[in-house]
Amino acid sequence: MTDDSDLTRPIGDKPALPPVPPGGRGRSRRHERAGSRSLPAVLGLTALNALLPGTAFLATGRRRIGALVLLVAALLVAGGVWLATGGRRTAVRLAVDTNQLAWLVGGIAVLALAWIAVIVTGYRALLPRRSSRPRLVVGAVLVAALVAAVAYPAYRVGTVAVAQRGLLDGVFASDRRSATVIDTPDPFGDKERVNVLLLGGDGGEGREGVRTDTVIVASIETATGETTLFSLPRNLENLPFPADSPLAALYPDGFESGSESESLLNAVYRNGPTDHPDVLGPTDDPGADWLKLGIGEALGLPIDYFVLVNLDGFSRLVDALGGITVNVNYYVPINGEPTLGILPDGYIAPGPNQHMDGATALHFARGRFGLSDYDRMARQRCTIDAIIEAADPITLLEQYQELAATTQDIVSTDIPRAALDDFVDLAFLVKDAEVRSVVFDTSLIDPAYPDYDRMRQIVQETLSQTPAPTPAPAPGTNAAGEVPDGSPPQPQEGAPPAADVADACAYDPAQAEAALAEGEPPTRQG
Repeated sequence: MTDDSDLTRPIGDKPALPPVPPGGRGRSRRHERAGSRSLPAVLGLTALNALLPGTAFLATGRRRIGALVLLVAALLVAGGVWLATGGRRTAVRLAVDTNQLAWLVGGIAVLALAWIAVIVTGYRALLPRRSSRPRLVVGAVLVAALVAAVAYPAYRVGTVAVAQRGLLDGVFASDRRSATVIDTPDPFGDKERVNVLLLGGDGGEGREGVRTDTVIVASIETATGETTLFSLPRNLENLPFPADSPLAALYPDGFESGSESESLLNAVYRNGPTDHPDVLGPTDDPGADWLKLGIGEALGLPIDYFVLVNLDGFSRLVDALGGITVNVNYYVPINGEPTLGILPDGYIAPGPNQHMDGATALHFARGRFGLSDYDRMARQRCTIDAIIEAADPITLLEQYQELAATTQDIVSTDIPRAALDDFVDLAFLVKDAEVRSVVFDTSLIDPAYPDYDRMRQIVQETLSQTPAPTPAPAPGTNAAGEVPDGSPPQPQEGAPPAADVADACAYDPAQAEAALAEGEPPTRQG
């Protein structure tokens, strides 16, 4: 029998081809294009697909999926650009939220896997069906390199996010107890001003307890971010306490703890809780609560929170940054105790651009034998400036895990985690606002016999933006600061020099050469 189709086909014609299934012609064309691509073209398109995800699918004719992948990638890039520019506040808020950080880690993992999948599938789509082994090896090496280029940054960002989450859990612990902070859903509430006590402690190896040699109150207007810094001298005496606190009953005439040196402001943090433990009730940092109450009473300001930066762990921080570079204009002592007549173990010699490891930097910041407190304060400012200089973005990213762990060792605070979002908003205001400073040095008060009423008056006048208080004239001068015999005004003894950080940290060849000419001072070994 004959087939009807054979009867209807013209004589001499070739047999009819079987019908092409739907979509088959497109796949055939893609296969033809793939087979005609050279190795450099495949490698180039694969690399382009890694930079612009979706381009490999467009090149192979899969326009819908290629356009979709490219659109998603563009939206992600646009989101990242926005976070780095106009959305920086949102980015910082995300960085201080432990829950959001957990989602961020998961999102980074999913995004990296999706990116890797696009690279691999795009390469397979570009690769001809029949490829020689050398072509396959070269292609596999390129794909492996591109996958690593995606996976490693994602891993590093993920580790930074995990370290940041650990830092938040360690420093801003949700279960931290404080005798002076009330845990509320809205820590800022309707406050017009937030007052934060900034403390610099000298705790560390070989030292008993912590002395707070740096005491500053940052008073910040919540609406504008305008900030006033009130610096108190470490040798301030007779710190008062609020009348309604149990500390006022213990110290009706101000803080005292045995000898005069143990009754100064810098000794309250250590000696107060030691002399009278548990007087304020359950708290994880009684010394800070004592200072918050006392300094708040001295300045007439309610102290909301404190931040303590301790030198314990400072050397680890510097080492994690790869060291710091500072100028040294005179011999800086290493150890030594002037009150006991114990000579230093050695000295850091004068010289410009000295690169210091953590241990040396700690001696540079702490050395005081034969020098004044103002000398040490200037070097500490230089040390902080050098740390900021060393903390470039690449170093921070590479060493963030170590830096985060070190920060937990040297920083403590009672700022609740619930307040971090508000502090982020406040920080952006402070960055663009005016910052003023009032230093309660001997030009304003006598630390040995402080007039606390006058101090509170100065604070109120400063915060109300009335004219700045006129400093008291130096001894031996009149109200205009002039010496009666007509000679130029003399600076008050012990007053800090009027110099900014750049001036204090600059290298002074004349001073350094004079110090070197005199030779190294005596040491304990000598």
